[in-house]
Amino acid sequence: MAPHFVFPQNLRALEEEDEPADYDSRIYAQSPVDIASMRPVQLEEFVKGVAFDLSDKELFCIEEQDVLDRVYSLIRGFSSLTPSCKLNLVESLRSNLSVLLPNVDSLSRVSQGQDHEAPVLDRLTSYRNAFKIYTFFLMHIVLAEESNTSHSNNQKVTATARKKQPMNSWNWEAQRSRILNLIANSLEINLSLLFGSSDPDENYLSFVVKNAFSLFENATILKDADSKESMCRIIGACATKYHYTEQSCASVMHLIHKYDFVVIHMADAVSWAEKKYADGTLASSIIREIGRTNPRTYVKDTVGAENIGRFLVELADRLPKLISTNIGLLVPHFGGESYKIRNAIVGVLGKLVWKAFKDIDGEVSSKSVRLRTKQAMLEILLERCRDVSAYTRSRVLQVWAELCEQHSVSIGYWNEVAEVAAGRLEDKSAIVRKSALNLLIMMLQHNPFGPQLRIASFQATLEQYKKKLNELEPDISSESVTNDNETCNDDGEVDNVQTEGVDKEQQESLSDSFVPHIEEGIPNQDSSVPDVGNLEQTRALVASLEAGLRFSKCVSATMPTLVQLMASSSASDVENTILLLMRCKQFQIDGAEACLHKMLPLDKSIYEAVENAFITIYIMKNPVETAKNLLTLALDSNIGDQAALEFIVDVLVSKGDISTSTISALWDFFCFNVSGTTAEKSRAALSVLCMAAKSSAGVLGSHLQDIIDIGFGRWAKVEPLLARMACIAIQRLSEEDRKKLLISNGSRVFGILESLITGFWLPDNIWYAAADKAISAIYTIHPTPETLAAELVKKSLSSVFDCTGGDELQNDINSTSILTTVQVSKLGRYLFVLSHVAMNQLVYIESCVRKIQKQKIKRDKMAADDQNAHDSDITNTDLPKENGINAELGFAASEDAMLDSLSERAEKEIVSGGSGEKNLIGQSALFLSKLCRNFSLMHKYPELQASAMLALCRFMIIDANYCDANLQLLFTVVESAPSEIVRSNCTIALGDLAVRFPNLLEPWTENMYARLRDPSVSVRKNAVLVLSHLILNDMMKVKGYINEMAIRVEDDNERISNLAKLFFHELSKKGSNPIYNLLPDILGKLSNQNLKRESFCNIMQLLIGSIKKDKQMEALVEKLCNRFSGVTDIRQWEYISYCLSQLSFTEKGMRKLMESFKTYENALSEDFVMDHFRNIINKSKKFAKPELKVCIEEFEEKLNKFHNEKKEQEVTTKNAQIHQQKVATMEGFVVDKNAREGSAESDISEDVSDGEVVDSSMEGIPESQNNVSRSQFDDSEEHSGASSEVTEMETGDDEVQSPRTNTKGASRSRVKKSNVKDVKGNISASNRKNTRLKQR
Repeated sequence: MAPHFVFPQNLRALEEEDEPADYDSRIYAQSPVDIASMRPVQLEEFVKGVAFDLSDKELFCIEEQDVLDRVYSLIRGFSSLTPSCKLNLVESLRSNLSVLLPNVDSLSRVSQGQDHEAPVLDRLTSYRNAFKIYTFFLMHIVLAEESNTSHSNNQKVTATARKKQPMNSWNWEAQRSRILNLIANSLEINLSLLFGSSDPDENYLSFVVKNAFSLFENATILKDADSKESMCRIIGACATKYHYTEQSCASVMHLIHKYDFVVIHMADAVSWAEKKYADGTLASSIIREIGRTNPRTYVKDTVGAENIGRFLVELADRLPKLISTNIGLLVPHFGGESYKIRNAIVGVLGKLVWKAFKDIDGEVSSKSVRLRTKQAMLEILLERCRDVSAYTRSRVLQVWAELCEQHSVSIGYWNEVAEVAAGRLEDKSAIVRKSALNLLIMMLQHNPFGPQLRIASFQATLEQYKKKLNELEPDISSESVTNDNETCNDDGEVDNVQTEGVDKEQQESLSDSFVPHIEEGIPNQDSSVPDVGNLEQTRALVASLEAGLRFSKCVSATMPTLVQLMASSSASDVENTILLLMRCKQFQIDGAEACLHKMLPLDKSIYEAVENAFITIYIMKNPVETAKNLLTLALDSNIGDQAALEFIVDVLVSKGDISTSTISALWDFFCFNVSGTTAEKSRAALSVLCMAAKSSAGVLGSHLQDIIDIGFGRWAKVEPLLARMACIAIQRLSEEDRKKLLISNGSRVFGILESLITGFWLPDNIWYAAADKAISAIYTIHPTPETLAAELVKKSLSSVFDCTGGDELQNDINSTSILTTVQVSKLGRYLFVLSHVAMNQLVYIESCVRKIQKQKIKRDKMAADDQNAHDSDITNTDLPKENGINAELGFAASEDAMLDSLSERAEKEIVSGGSGEKNLIGQSALFLSKLCRNFSLMHKYPELQASAMLALCRFMIIDANYCDANLQLLFTVVESAPSEIVRSNCTIALGDLAVRFPNLLEPWTENMYARLRDPSVSVRKNAVLVLSHLILNDMMKVKGYINEMAIRVEDDNERISNLAKLFFHELSKKGSNPIYNLLPDILGKLSNQNLKRESFCNIMQLLIGSIKKDKQMEALVEKLCNRFSGVTDIRQWEYISYCLSQLSFTEKGMRKLMESFKTYENALSEDFVMDHFRNIINKSKKFAKPELKVCIEEFEEKLNKFHNEKKEQEVTTKNAQIHQQKVATMEGFVVDKNAREGSAESDISEDVSDGEVVDSSMEGIPESQNNVSRSQFDDSEEHSGASSEVTEMETGDDEVQSPRTNTKGASRSRVKKSNVKDVKGNISASNRKNTRLKQR
């Protein structure tokens, strides 16, 4: 019998000889040659000889011993061969195997024509041996060369290795793909002719599969498409065609768990096997193996769980129908703890819904089953939106977005998905909110209802088609018509009969939907409704319109939530919200336009997203439409929005996004050149132009005359704010345009401004804002503004008093009876003009000083340049010497000091005047001070008080002496003024004063913090803003009153609460986090205040949460523990322990807590305190290492033991007190003498026949005790209701009884009956007192 070739365990094992009993039963290498000792020439000749024999002899010559030994020797030393030798050997082996494969079929035909079986069997054995040996050697060549290649790749690449190789060199990648392709082809022929059965022997399959899977571990091979395809064919053929499934499944699972890069390639191999052989056995086996795996395994093996999840999704993408039949094996993993597996199954369901149910051909029953399966998958996806893991919730929403994009969501489920997405907008996780926003964007983009989703349009169209439907079915009652809000049946899906024909058209594209055609008929509702077909089609259309209306209402209802998300601290929230609002505006969702306005005053961190949205929505239009959009924004914006709008317009003008054509269109609106322009639109156009002038100064210069004529002309009386805007435009003029204005219309402009300030043609509510800007405009463009300002003050004064000087003013001050309603209004205006002029004078002085300083710097720089230029000239050597002497003598410093002195003197002269004389403003300042102190007059005229206090605050900001003199008055008003407007203004002024004169305000710090307790919301809000500004900008030190700011975190007003939280958030970013140092003090003060427990916990949770450093946390542990020993209040113990439980404990922090046990041991008797310590222990166990965990468990036992001991001590103490009270009660219940003489004496004479009374401490004689107690009970019940209550209460108390001791021979105290009465009478007073206390 011819020997057989058996695949050895490895290449070297081919040399091993079998046992003598099995001699000649196996082919092996008997005499290998050591090629390492050969010279290159000899080796090359040796290889050529082997190649010649392989090509010249028969195909199965490889089983000849000599040939086998020589080939084996070359394969064993393959890595040491030269490239040409490798090429010759590989080509010889590969060509022989490739010729052998087609000969298998010819061998079958020859064997059928011969009669003798023995020669045929021998020949068949030779072919089988040759097939195995060629496969064995070729596969080992691949393994050896790949091992050598990977080893060389790990080494550093030298310069020579990067040189271009010659064309005839060894190209391993091409050879590898040819070899693997040949082995794959060998598996696809009819191998049953060689192996005599349907499957090859397991030895052969095991060898091929094992080495093929080992090649998958090499990522380099997988990059070669041809090699990868051949490897996939090998695995597919072995696992499917030759039923080597179980071992292949195990290898696939091993590779997926171990290597992440192999996941996609394994999915390709498995799907190729199913498609090639129409057999999904391998895929089904893998899914069953995954389904059988314990879910807890994936919790520990997170990498493996992620790889398995990716594999499942990839496989579902390639084999959706096969996976849909096996999905039941995977669904139980939804109950596992690994969110990665749940994410994967969610992705699998998404792929199946998209791809597995596209083919709707077949029988009705199978179609119904497939539809029910799809519906069940959709229900699971809806349910998973409430998964406990945020990652899974986010993944589900992403899958829904993919399904919407692929038009795989029916109308019946559309609104359910929309409602789920709207609900997830309020999810606590940012990634879930992001996915929900993206889902809504995708649903709008691919909605099946039309490009316009206005609620009114849907309602109008729906009503028309409902009427049409009623006409088509007159016999059906109106009850069958569904309501507007009912769009689907109980199962959440519109009947397929009604929507099947509609759904196909709707899901093709938006233009194919019914709504665009329907909306054409909306303006003419009386016209006939377009006919859409028969009764069934009309019903389907009505159902579709109802679903569309529900969807539009659902998206519109999310607008308040979207406004909240725009204020989120997460940049992704804001950016995606803006994108969603842009999409909502595109589809005309109700409320989207108003929400988009909220994006303007946003943080600079997401400015890019805001700018892109702004350009897309408002700027990327034609110039007239862009101008209209900007006008609308300017009209509808509040002060904060206008500041943000000004910033973004400034940027866009500088970038050129707002073109000159848009600027021209704005001027047309301002000049009323566009029909339909109103005064409000003209004012808004000028406002936008003023915004643009910040970056382009020449914008306003071309229409100076129009600004004057329209801004201060007749249109200003129609729109009073137009005059204010014209004043702002004058301030924004460039230097060149200001000069032109002064030359051409200077006197006219100043006359107009003067009439605006001193005249009465503007209403009061507009005049103050206009006069403010008018005075500022005068100080901006007038060459000597102080002269014109003086005239303004005098004219304003003369309109109030018939005087022009200070003396007459003082006379009028003393006579307040002349005030009338008209004079009060004029006085308020005068005080405003006076104070605003004074404030602008201060600003003007500072600007003049800055100009002088700039000129000095410029002059010094020119002198330095001249010195450098003439440094080499001999004639100018005296100049630098002179400058050096001036510097040494300090003339430059004296010049700066002189400038500072002049500036300080000029500022003082504004209010105080010079040389002891008071100017008009100074005289008015004295009058103002006296006026503000006249509280009865101020309370009578609150509007006058507002103007007076505002003027007083401005004067105080200007002059330090005046400020010091009136600080007491200011704080009196800010605390006691009945008007919250006055208190708010004064609170804001305190912030300005603290910046200008910090030393004067420092003693009043507590009074400033007291404004946080003001009953008015506006005052508290302004106080929070002012203090936040001062503290965060280091203008005020954080004093011991910061607890007042902490209380505002729990303010009833949400705006104030958010501002306080923002303050502490920003404070925590400063330096080394000041909150760490402030926390113990805040804790102590909050504990002593009457705060709700919930409010205290929320405040401390916020403060402790802002401390991130481990060292600070550890130090706080020690600080808080030390506070236990300083307090005895149980409530403070509870608060301190709560704060400890909120800390993030490290190992060092836990050890500090254990070491500080003595400080808090007394507090452990309280249950609340103990609960907080248990929370600390539970959290610490999660991160603790084994050593620390043991310590924590011992510490826990110690705490529990001490707690129980303390509780027992308390119970014992309580019972002792109860026992003492009982004893006192037993001895002390005495009735009144008059009521007791009859019955009490008889009772005592009966009970104590000897005249002896048993001592209360003796329990040895139960009869006497029972008698005494019985007499007590009778007396108390008969004579005292209070004592009966006490007795009942005491008998219900739990008492730990001490063991009784019978005392024999106890002495008895003998007393007379009268003595007994005296004793009881003496005790009765204290007994009644105790009774009253208990009742109380």
